[in-house]
Amino acid sequence: MGVFVFLPLVLPLTAWPVARLAEQRLHPRTATRLLTGVAAVMAACSTVCLGLLMVVGTAQLPGNPLPDGWSDPEVRQAVPYDEVAGRAAIPALCAVALVCGRTLWRHGRVRRGAHRTLAGLPGTEVAVLPDAVPYAYALPGGHRDRIVVTTALLDSLEPAERRALFAHERAHLAARHHRHLLAVQLAARANPFLRPLRTAVAYTAERWADEEAAAVVGSRRTVALAIGKAALVSRGTPLATLAGLASAGPVPRRVAALLGPAPVGRRWPSVFTAVGLAVWGAAAGTAVSAMASANSAVTMIFILHAATPL
Repeated sequence: MGVFVFLPLVLPLTAWPVARLAEQRLHPRTATRLLTGVAAVMAACSTVCLGLLMVVGTAQLPGNPLPDGWSDPEVRQAVPYDEVAGRAAIPALCAVALVCGRTLWRHGRVRRGAHRTLAGLPGTEVAVLPDAVPYAYALPGGHRDRIVVTTALLDSLEPAERRALFAHERAHLAARHHRHLLAVQLAARANPFLRPLRTAVAYTAERWADEEAAAVVGSRRTVALAIGKAALVSRGTPLATLAGLASAGPVPRRVAALLGPAPVGRRWPSVFTAVGLAVWGAAAGTAVSAMASANSAVTMIFILHAATPL
């Protein structure tokens, strides 16, 4: 394996250019899916890399329950600087498991708490809360997706802007944006180099919902006004893991995008453009990371199998 075993840990750096260019040049739908996929694959590869390093490090510890053959020189030679890398991977992988588990637990707790808040209200698609704090968010559920909005926010919007609000939240639910947001959050926890992708997806998911709402309402200006008003009167979505009208992404950029021409949907940009180079570079980095992880995993399995007595 050699130094290739370390590649998945640093290859997420290749995704940084696409994180910025994709949110500016690609259609928000394409950018959201692309960045989420890149983040998920690279996070999985870096976690596999840490797992392989931990096997080597754990096998050398005295009193470990692993077969003695796993600490043979043949196994240790498969990883450069095995003593340092192996031992460092143990707390690193434990930290990844801890923070990812905490993120999943917090996400579930927020959703369960939001559903409990709606207990006793009519089971309609839109749940209106008599609250003096203006906010709105999309709440996915196992049996019924709902839109939560307060009377304070509805009172601050005109009828056309309310339609834009509901169309925006329905777009979040229809596209299952909460899954994209959760995936990039977990990826950023697994590898801090992927944090720019998490920020980019939070923005492109909102832009995706903005464009869907503009198509439903038939007026990009109306959606822009609704976003601007909601951002001025509200403090954003009070639940950080749920998507809302004015919850994520720089609002001025979203409004400016809506006041400009509609984005053109393109599958893959030309490699001879700046965004094309970034997209294809990120794709190449993801492919190399996946292949390096697969090669390291298969090689380590064969080595450990050969070192394990029957």
